Parts: sequence; C-alpha cells; structure tokens
Amino acid sequence: MAATTPRVSAVIFDLDGTLLDTERATRDVLNEFLAAYGKVPDKEKEERRLGQMYRESTTGIIADYGLPLTVEEYAVAIYPLYLKRWQKAKPLPGVERLVKHLHRNGVPLALASNSVRRNIDHKLLKLKDWKDCFSVILGGDQVPRGKPSPDIFLEAAKGLGVNPSSCLVIEDSLIGVQGARASGAKVVAVPSLQSQRQHYSIADSILYSLLDFHPELWGLPPFEDRCFTNRTIILECPDRPCNFKESSYGDCTYEYVPDQISGIFFGWAKPEAGGVSRSVISIGWDFSLRTVERVMENISQALAITDEDQAIARDALDLPVQGFKTR
Repeated sequence: MAATTPRVSAVIFDLDGTLLDTERATRDVLNEFLAAYGKVPDKEKEERRLGQMYRESTTGIIADYGLPLTVEEYAVAIYPLYLKRWQKAKPLPGVERLVKHLHRNGVPLALASNSVRRNIDHKLLKLKDWKDCFSVILGGDQVPRGKPSPDIFLEAAKGLGVNPSSCLVIEDSLIGVQGARASGAKVVAVPSLQSQRQHYSIADSILYSLLDFHPELWGLPPFEDRCFTNRTIILECPDRPCNFKESSYGDCTYEYVPDQISGIFFGWAKPEAGGVSRSVISIGWDFSLRTVERVMENISQALAITDEDQAIARDALDLPVQGFKTR
C-alpha cells in the first residue's frame, strides 16, 4: 500500500465473515435442509452466493435445487436452523481488539450488512457489550439496493456525518468490496474464501485476518499493545504430533480453524495422547496447487529459529497455561 494513503476519519465494517464467523457456524444448515429434498449443495454455486442479499440468495437456491417452495415458505422453514447456529458464531481473529481500540480513540464506526436487520440484531447478541461501539447499524433491507450497490455504504457514511471518501470499509466478500469501491471509500479486504483471493485486487489492501491490520497506515491511532502475529518462535512439541483436524476456537470447536487465521501462533496444545504441551504452530495456505489448500505444520520442521525467537517463545510459554487462544 502506498505511503501516501489518505487519512480516513471513520470505519465501516461488514458483519458476516468480517466481524463474526457466522458462515462457518452455519455451513451445514443448507446441507441439512437440502437433504430432506434429496439434494446436495453445489460448492461453486454457494461460494458465488457469498455476501448476496437474502432474497437474491434465497431465490437462487430455490431455482438451482428445484425446491417446491416460495421464498416466504423457504424463509419460514430454514430460519430456525440458522437461528440456532448463529448462537455458535464467534468473533473472528483481531476483531474485538480493533473495534474496541477504534471506539476508545473516538473513531466513528458503522456496521453495514446485506443481512436483513432482524437477523443482524440476533447475530449482534454474540458481540456482547462491544456492539455498542457502532453508532450506525444498517441492514440490506434498510436501503434501496444491497451490495454490490454502494447504497448501504453511502447511507452509513451519511449516518456517521462524514464523506464516503473519508471512510475505510472492511469487507470479506467480493460483492462487498465492489460496493465499497463504488461508494468512493477506501477498502481493506479480508477474504473469507482464500481460494478467491486473486479476485480482490480492486481493494486497497488485502489481509489474511484483522490481526494483520495496522491502523496507523490509514491515519488512525496506532495500537497501544503489541501483537506478535508475524514472529517466528520455537516449537516445544509433545512426543506425539497434535491432531490439527479439530481445533478449539474460543469455547466452540470447529472442524477446522477459521480461514482468516494465518500466521504463527504459540500457546498450549492437548494431543490425543493426553496432557498439555507448549506448542508453536504455523498456519497458512498453499497457493502453489490448482486447489488452494490449508497448511498447518510444526514450524520447527520448516523454519530456521533465531536465538531471539527462542528467547521470546520461552519467556511467553513459561506463563501459566491458559489454553491455545487468539485475540
């Protein structure tokens, strides 16, 4: 990103896949629903639906799978399934730290989502007290046109009392990035689907997660704390390698860690053999193959470890066991 990046005075966040990991929490809902009709979700079609307006997405699902339902009937039938899964959604890495930091420093914040407002209100229950950091909250049913139209971002900027060109939008979906660009705002993309990363070139910056966000690059107040997200540190591994097929994220277990988690993480692992061991894990993506693949490995097998890295790791890992955790 160029050093001449204009100063921004307000930040607009998307919700699903940007603040909350709702997409992962609800990923089996459509499978479960379609199974009753003898259907199986098409991965490519569902990826293209990411970030769409609810009615557009619903109409597409009914047509693509030949469901004998109206949009209204579909909504009534599937809503309880989504409502239950939304309760399992967790804030994505770096989100709470960033939102609270910006709010504490007086930066106006808005939330702009293609979800209908009723659904937004249910999801925001997961944000607890820090949902109050947003002075403007808009759903796709509160503007004439949803993303990729710029309407919701223009309305959010208006509600914040700033010019859209003074806003920074943080988005995970391509249609959200397109809408933000059309509004004249600056855009940081944190793609939900790393396999689609090459399509986000219209964004001003592309990050793996908000742990990599540096406010000062946008003229915003820098973090007071320090986050070691890009440091290489030593691995002290158990006798038996950890099983990465299931990873704990907060107090909820997912089949895989969120796609936005990338980097080197240190903490404590509990392998199948039992006991708790100090660990350092490298998590990333392999873009060299036709199919983008998730890579999780013991970093001592792949990286040279410096004396400084070893000292940092040992000092940090000698703290009381608190579990494997990201901020």
